[in-house]
Amino acid sequence: MILAANLKCNHTRASFERYAKALDEGLAGGISREDEILVFPPASAFCAGVKNFTQGAQNFYPAVHGSFTGEIGGDMLAEFDVKTVLIGHSERRAILGESAELIREKFSFAAAQGWRIVFCVGEDEAAFAQDRSEDFVAAQLEGIDLKYPSLVLAYEPVWAIGTGRSAQCEQIERMLNFLRAKSPAPLLYGGSVNAENIAKICAIRGCDGVLVGTASWDASSFLELISASSRCRL
Repeated sequence: MILAANLKCNHTRASFERYAKALDEGLAGGISREDEILVFPPASAFCAGVKNFTQGAQNFYPAVHGSFTGEIGGDMLAEFDVKTVLIGHSERRAILGESAELIREKFSFAAAQGWRIVFCVGEDEAAFAQDRSEDFVAAQLEGIDLKYPSLVLAYEPVWAIGTGRSAQCEQIERMLNFLRAKSPAPLLYGGSVNAENIAKICAIRGCDGVLVGTASWDASSFLELISASSRCRL
C-alpha cells in the first residue's frame, strides 16, 4: 500500500524538520514491509536525512537549470536526492494554469530523468454530474506514457479535494477499473481522505493506496491514518 502526503503550501523549513522527525520516529519499526510512505513538502522545506519515508516534490520546471524565474530545476531536487514528483495536480491545472502541453513536457522530462511520477487525474463537478468522468480523465491522459515503469496514477476528483466530500466507493472503484484497463501502474485515490473513511477506501478492489491532503499536514494525524490503513488489512 502506498500512503502519500501532499503538504501543499504548508510548513516552513523548521516545522517540516519537526514533522519529518516525528514521522520517522513514528514509523520506526511500526510499518508493514508492504507499505510505502511518500511525503511531498514545499520545496523550501526539503530536509536531509529522512529515514523511513520518501521525500518528493510537489512541483518542478522541466529543466535541469536555466533562466526560469521562480522555478525549481532538476539540480535543486538532486541536492536533496528527490527523485519522486507530483505532476498534474488539479490545483496546478486550475489555479496555476498549467496547460496539458506543459504537463506532458514535465512528464517527459521526469521520465527522462528516471524519476518516479505520481500523476494526478480527476474530473470536475460538471463532468461528474453529467456522467462524463471517464471522458474527462481520458483527455488528461492523452500523450502520457501509461506504461512508464515508475508511474503511479492518482485519481482525485476535483469536487472532492479539500471539501470534506469524498467520492463514494462505487465511483472510486469504477474510475480505478477504468484506469487499470489503461495502465499497469499502482492506483491511488485522493480527495478528502481521513481517519473515518480510509478503511473503506483501502478496502476497495484495485486501490493500491491514497494521496492525502489536509489530514496529512500534521505528522500525528498522518501516522493515525497509516495505522488505520494497516489495521483494516489485518
